[in-house]
Amino acid sequence: MENGQTLTTTPRLQGGDEALLGDAVVLTQIDKAIGWARKYSIFPYPFATACCAMEYMALSMTPYDIDRFGALLPRFSPRQADLLMVIGTVTCRQAPILKRVYEQMTEPKWVMAFGACASTGGFYDNYTTVAGIDRIVPVDVYVPGCPPRPENVLDALMALQRKIHSQKQKLRGMAA
Repeated sequence: MENGQTLTTTPRLQGGDEALLGDAVVLTQIDKAIGWARKYSIFPYPFATACCAMEYMALSMTPYDIDRFGALLPRFSPRQADLLMVIGTVTCRQAPILKRVYEQMTEPKWVMAFGACASTGGFYDNYTTVAGIDRIVPVDVYVPGCPPRPENVLDALMALQRKIHSQKQKLRGMAA
C-alpha cells in the first residue's frame, strides 16, 4: 500500500455474534435485530381489575419511568397491543372476557401476571375467584407482591425483554 499504510481485514461473524466494522457498520443476524427492536417497543394492554392498578399507575411517574424500557404507551385496544398485563383479581365471570382479549391480540404476544391475585388468586379462597390466570391464558412473566412494588414490575419487564430478545423471531412471508 502507499505511504506505509497496511491492509486490514474486516472481522467475520463467528457463531452468530455481532461484529462492528469501524464506527459506521454493524453486522448481525436479522433474527437478533428484530428481537432487539421488539424488546424496546412493547405496547401493553392493562387489564386492571383491582388495587394493583394503583401500583401500575406509579410506573409512569418520575422515579420509575417505564418509558425508559419502551413500554410506556398503553393500548386500550387488544388489536394494537402485544403485552397483556393482567393487573389484579380475575373472577370467573371475567375469565371469558380475558380469554377474548388475549385471542384478539396481535402476534407475537406476551402475558404478565401482575400481583398475587393474578398469579395465584391471592388471599381469596372462594369459588368466584380464578386461582391464577395461567388457567385461562399462558403467562410469560409473574410479578410477585400484594400489591407488587414498581421495582418488581420493572424487574419482570426486563426479564420479559430478555425473553423476547433471545427467542426465535417468526418472520411472516420469509422462508425460515
